[in-house]
Amino acid sequence: MKAKANGGGPLAQTISDLPTDQLLLDSRNPRLASGAAVKTQDDLLKVLWEEMAVDEVALSIAANGFFREEPLFAVPDGKGKYIVVEGNRRLASVILLRDETKRKKILATELPALSAEARAKLDTLPVSVYKEREDLWQYFGFRHINGPKPWDAFSKAQYVAEVNERYGIALDEIANSIGDRHTTVKRLFRGFKILEQAESVAGFNREDRVRNRFYFSHLYTAADQPEFQKFLGIDSDKSLKRNPVTKGKLPELKELMVWLYGSKTESKEPVVRSQNPDLNLLREVVSKKNALAGLRSGLSLERAAEIGIGDQRRFREALTRSKEDLQQAKGTVTTGYSGEQDLYDTVKDILAYAETIKSEMDAKDGKKARAN
Repeated sequence: MKAKANGGGPLAQTISDLPTDQLLLDSRNPRLASGAAVKTQDDLLKVLWEEMAVDEVALSIAANGFFREEPLFAVPDGKGKYIVVEGNRRLASVILLRDETKRKKILATELPALSAEARAKLDTLPVSVYKEREDLWQYFGFRHINGPKPWDAFSKAQYVAEVNERYGIALDEIANSIGDRHTTVKRLFRGFKILEQAESVAGFNREDRVRNRFYFSHLYTAADQPEFQKFLGIDSDKSLKRNPVTKGKLPELKELMVWLYGSKTESKEPVVRSQNPDLNLLREVVSKKNALAGLRSGLSLERAAEIGIGDQRRFREALTRSKEDLQQAKGTVTTGYSGEQDLYDTVKDILAYAETIKSEMDAKDGKKARAN
């Protein structure tokens, strides 16, 4: 039976009470995609506890019990147990509440000890069992990509790639199924394929990044913009495939990744600290040869961007800003000025600069004076 994303979930399944000991955490959980490698159930439990706010869920279950109206979703593992593909935080919470040894092992010691009666109620859990993961892809897409409980950007991207490549579902079909009207699916997929290529053949290592958090949104946002696409030698449609960047552009791909994320081994800080304004500045820089040369020579992103816009634009923008600032100062002089000498000296400096600028403008125009 196939799942259908109808706004509420997949097609109704029989909900069974299964022994908790037969339920397994999911090593393919997309929310673990950007985290540390995990090999065992205890590894999964530790990562979930440390990174996924399991404590909040566990405390709720300890106080209120497990809400049986919200079953776990699982698929058979082929060995007599079931892999929980939806509800891993809840399952992790139950495992910890039932097992004092595991709580001590991962330092979850702030969780309360349950009474024997409360613990017994967690010996079985309501589970909706599906034949295979593919039966649930539309539901996960609706719920976690474009729906009420979104994953982080990288987890979304990895899941879109898995559905496309493992199940053979076209990107347009994925987008239509989850109600994506903003090309989010394609943007995520493009970014994920570029990241894969950067790590596999361009010499980039995600774990070598400078900042603790991996801001995948920087990459998939950049990869959707024409300036960055030209810099990498790709376009919107042909980039939706494995290894979209040609071999001749791999150095540029490595450059871009280091600008976005930095490199600890190369002692390079990322030039993009936030999408606004840094990613927009970088977009301008990579589209202009002189600005790009400046960035590559070691200039700051801001200075390289200034080179890119040219002196004429910089002059106009500087004068416009100065006029606006002076208008603001004029409007507050009666309440903001109390006779401070440094402020008076600053005004005299401004007058001197203004006279010098005016004189140079007059000289360039071949005039001694301008009519007011």
